[in-house]
Amino acid sequence: MTISKGLSRRQALLAGASAPAIAMLGAGRAAAKAEMKGAAQPLYSRFMLGDFEVTTLLAGTRPVPDPQTIFGMNVSAEEFAAASAEAFIPANVAQFFFTPTVVNTGEELVLFDTGLNAEGITAALAAAGYAPDDVDVVVITHMHGDHVGGLNSDAGNTFANARYVTGATEHNHWMGAGNETFDKKVRPLSDQFAFLDDGGEVVSGITAIAAHGHTPGHMGYMIENFGKSLVLIADTANHPVWSLERPDWEVKFDADKAAAAATRRKMLGMIAADKLPFVGYHMPFPATGFVEAKGDGFRYIPSSYQLMLE
Repeated sequence: MTISKGLSRRQALLAGASAPAIAMLGAGRAAAKAEMKGAAQPLYSRFMLGDFEVTTLLAGTRPVPDPQTIFGMNVSAEEFAAASAEAFIPANVAQFFFTPTVVNTGEELVLFDTGLNAEGITAALAAAGYAPDDVDVVVITHMHGDHVGGLNSDAGNTFANARYVTGATEHNHWMGAGNETFDKKVRPLSDQFAFLDDGGEVVSGITAIAAHGHTPGHMGYMIENFGKSLVLIADTANHPVWSLERPDWEVKFDADKAAAAATRRKMLGMIAADKLPFVGYHMPFPATGFVEAKGDGFRYIPSSYQLMLE
């Protein structure tokens, strides 16, 4: 081996010894060809709220084209596109998320909403370590199909050991609405429901918040334990930009659009003023975050590690 001028014998020997290793490394890298696994999304996220254990569940997600047929129905296509571009999201498609929440109080396991179908909610529960029979209380925030769809299936009722809770106004409305989904999913369980009004208690530490507008009796919930609080806003705001940041933009699925906008302003204003974390059923998973007042609306701040800290 020829030693070049200016290179010590030790350096030359080290360089020579490393050459086969470098060659082997390059060969191994070229031969690896690991299989593609495909995009993946976790099905649950868990954190503590005082002594309560809170788990958000991804019971379903899907892309939805032409989102301005749903959000921002009262603004121009140009305004919708500009707001989307500002937030680095496309204006021609949205990703929808369906996120029930489980609260383990230490005494009871409380499930808020049930997703689109029994398969989705049971899969998410299983990923989080729960069986449907573990659920003691099922709380329905409102009666839209993507919240009651998992209550039962052809195999029967999904939550065999649970009692059910919902808003009195909400249930009364749908009882007379002639709605096929309600009649199939909720009506058979009606004699097992307890009914709440604003401020009503599900269990100790969980109380109802009237959030009408999206549906006639739509409810949010305040969860409190050992000085810590969390708000479940359900469908008060259904998108972090086109609904939360623009509270006056009309949403197709809001039954009373003016009342829904007023509810958004009231609830989001409270969350922002009190600096509370919240769970939004349709926020990007894990659906947890904070709200800051911004201009004539609000800014969504997704949670990072705040909820990991006790």
